Amino acid sequence: MKIGIIGAGVAGLAAAVRMACRGYEVEVFEANAYPGGKLSEIRLDGYRFDAGPSLFTMPQYVDELFAMAGVDPALHFHYEQLPVVCEYFWPDGARLSAYADKDYFAREVQEKLGVPAQRVLDILADSERKYRLTGRTFLEKSLHRLDTWLTKDVARAIVQIPTLDLFTSMHKVHERYLQDAKLVQLFNRYATYNGSNPYKAPGLLSIIPHFEYGIGAFYPKGGMYHITKSIYGLAKQLGVHFYFNTPVEAIKVVNGSATALQVAGEQRPYDRIISNMDVFHVYKKLLTNEKQPSRILNQQKSTSALIFYWGINRQFPELDLHNIFFSGDYKTEFDYLEAGKIYKDPTVYVNITSKYTPEDAPAGCENWFTMINVPHNTGQDWDALITEARKRIIIKLSHTLQADIGGMIECEDILDPRTIESRTASHLGSLYGTSSNNRMAAFMRHPNFSRRIQNLYFCGGSVHPGGGIPLALLSAKIVDDVMPA
Repeated sequence: MKIGIIGAGVAGLAAAVRMACRGYEVEVFEANAYPGGKLSEIRLDGYRFDAGPSLFTMPQYVDELFAMAGVDPALHFHYEQLPVVCEYFWPDGARLSAYADKDYFAREVQEKLGVPAQRVLDILADSERKYRLTGRTFLEKSLHRLDTWLTKDVARAIVQIPTLDLFTSMHKVHERYLQDAKLVQLFNRYATYNGSNPYKAPGLLSIIPHFEYGIGAFYPKGGMYHITKSIYGLAKQLGVHFYFNTPVEAIKVVNGSATALQVAGEQRPYDRIISNMDVFHVYKKLLTNEKQPSRILNQQKSTSALIFYWGINRQFPELDLHNIFFSGDYKTEFDYLEAGKIYKDPTVYVNITSKYTPEDAPAGCENWFTMINVPHNTGQDWDALITEARKRIIIKLSHTLQADIGGMIECEDILDPRTIESRTASHLGSLYGTSSNNRMAAFMRHPNFSRRIQNLYFCGGSVHPGGGIPLALLSAKIVDDVMPA
């Protein structure tokens, strides 16, 4: 059996490992010169930055790939659990350390925000309950096969539908439990983990905090790019062949079956094809003669990101690996995003891997991955938006940290929706494919297989179960599950 894979993003790498573990011959074609897709790195003037995803949860899905290959993951992939998930800062000077230990976190909330600790424990318990009822079905299984729905797990979840908050918003769930504006804002930010709006996204997404507080937030030793390097190394060890700087031009379909990839004008035959490319571009560029699933392709896209990679010539002991500087008006910030604009007071995320990997920055310095959520690209004047956003971010951070941040930046690189699309083929620069702003969003993502074209499969953040490292890895797992032997 010979498998052709389009794209060496993390899902494509995971799919390659899984297919190689089946004993298949696997070839992977990647348009870029490097593996990882969004999960890559940038090196600049003595600083190293993880270019894309910066939060690592569910490490078991990486470990599982090594275990499948009969390799001890501990010998090849190293990570540690974070004692503090995130440091939070509000415009009025309030600060909070979100400890990974639920009890410590609840006590910190009570001490710093005056919110009874039990409210935090209650909402985290509810998050865990919802995850246990629905997580295995909605995240680990195909939602587009009948056998998924004919299980005891689904029957138990169906009975509990009235308690799953499918018909209310994430924001309202958090208000109901927490009854404090700052804490509601903190929990609302989890909607951004899949590029959604907490004031519109269904309440079921309140399961997301369980990933951090029930399972844990982790740091791969050496940075997030260590995930890519580890899986890529495993794939090569298993005999997978990679072709970089080699974009696929078309998927050949004969009598309703995918039979070959066109690469550099040449037809390369395969028994099965797996695409890790954004599903929009698969249909628009590689399957131009096939019927287009317009309803899926035209869904609302998720938000994107504007990232400044800053080399900072000072260290800040009050900051940790993950840091959030909140907007003073979260609702208005999301209204602006929905309108395709950037709010004047955006929430700012700062990731500093040199806190855990000192060699990522020169001595006495820090590498700041400084990000705000921005709309996907619909033709905005990004050069003007970037200039204005940069100024406002520096003012905000300087005020909160009581330091001249602008004067401390000694090198800089920038990633915006245009470059996200050009480098990763993410349609309109969307980070997570489609948004999850309605309760049917999970069912509207493209399946991990084609209903019309035999032997064609899909993985990655633009298809089920969604974006982010754990879900991308799970998409490869689902392809493995639904593909016949």
